[in-house]
Amino acid sequence: MIDPGHAQGTEPAVDQAVRTRLHSRGDRLAKRLPGWMGSIRFRLTAVYSVVVFGLASIMVGAIYVGLRYSLQNQKISAMVIQFPGGQTFIQADQAQVVQALVNQRALNALRLYSFGALLALFFMSLAVGWLVSGRMLRPIGEIAATVREIQASDLSRRIELGGPEDELRRLADTFDSMLGRLDEAFEGQRQFIHEASHELRNPLAVIRTNLEVTLADPEASADELRRTAEIVQRSTERMARLVDDLLVYARKGTLSLERDPVDIAGLVDDATEEFLAPAEAAGIRLVADSRPGLWVVGDRLALRQAVANLLANAVRLSPADTTVRVRAGREGPWVWMAVEDEGPGIDPADHDRVFQRFWRGDARQGREQGRSGLGLTIVRQIAEAHGGEVKLVSTIGHGAAFALWLPALPGAGGPDAFSGLR
Repeated sequence: MIDPGHAQGTEPAVDQAVRTRLHSRGDRLAKRLPGWMGSIRFRLTAVYSVVVFGLASIMVGAIYVGLRYSLQNQKISAMVIQFPGGQTFIQADQAQVVQALVNQRALNALRLYSFGALLALFFMSLAVGWLVSGRMLRPIGEIAATVREIQASDLSRRIELGGPEDELRRLADTFDSMLGRLDEAFEGQRQFIHEASHELRNPLAVIRTNLEVTLADPEASADELRRTAEIVQRSTERMARLVDDLLVYARKGTLSLERDPVDIAGLVDDATEEFLAPAEAAGIRLVADSRPGLWVVGDRLALRQAVANLLANAVRLSPADTTVRVRAGREGPWVWMAVEDEGPGIDPADHDRVFQRFWRGDARQGREQGRSGLGLTIVRQIAEAHGGEVKLVSTIGHGAAFALWLPALPGAGGPDAFSGLR
């Protein structure tokens, strides 16, 4: 005996199995058909032909039925004569009889010719539909060809389809808009990779240089070893913060900042100490000049990162036997930190461009060839995130001076004399 509940539970499974078999048979049948029969062009042609053939058949059929009704229902006048012996003679109008025969032949001819015309119309509609659908779908072929030619490494190409403002034009414009967004996304990824490698290179260079100097001195004291360890620790903390900030920047486009009182004098001393060994190895004198009582509200690690970026550029680009100065002071409600070098200088026409991503300086002016300029971009972002700005004063052959201006903590210190960078 079959359980009704069990039978009802198996019905969906049976229906699913039947649908699966039907789909599989349909797929096998579709694979056996020629490729052109599965195209949209063929389907549009078939639909167009069926519609034209159907409408023409309805119209011809309606005409035939109407003519048949009007022609076959005509009355013929006749006189019936009854002879003795049961014979009957019908006398009709000869013209009317001939007309009835002509009408019948006309209907037969109309039926035959209509069938032939409909058959010819069907094949003509196939040909015309194939040509028209091909012409209508030609822009889609152009779109597909252009999209196939676009490589992942070069998303600058666009379809730029011409013609009227129709659905295909809007489709091409949508593709172009999507390609633009993809190009921006890929460019953002490339910028993120360049920025991460550039910003992590500075603390790694500081760690390597300090470790090399310490390891090269077999008589290094415990204080020197401790100082090197502290520098390495600060650099690793900076790298960890860099990774966090770069991740946040990649996700949101902004830096995550703390809001704590920051001693600018101590920050300048720490940053200068980190670069003493790299500067000495490059034959550059590094001098720090600041006074206590310079306080701002901000993120200490981010501000130290900004000063370190400026110092890294100054040490890398300054010639040997020159001096790099790091100074700090206050002017009115602003605290400033300045890094001045005696390097090749920067053309005034390039002062705005040096803060752009991937700006490349002129190697003939003494800049490092292939330099990306991401460090200065981060410096400007950090300064603006603290409500301040970064200024540059430089001419060719007379070095460069970068100054960070930050809002001072109210009541912290008095004004200093400093001008030229604001």
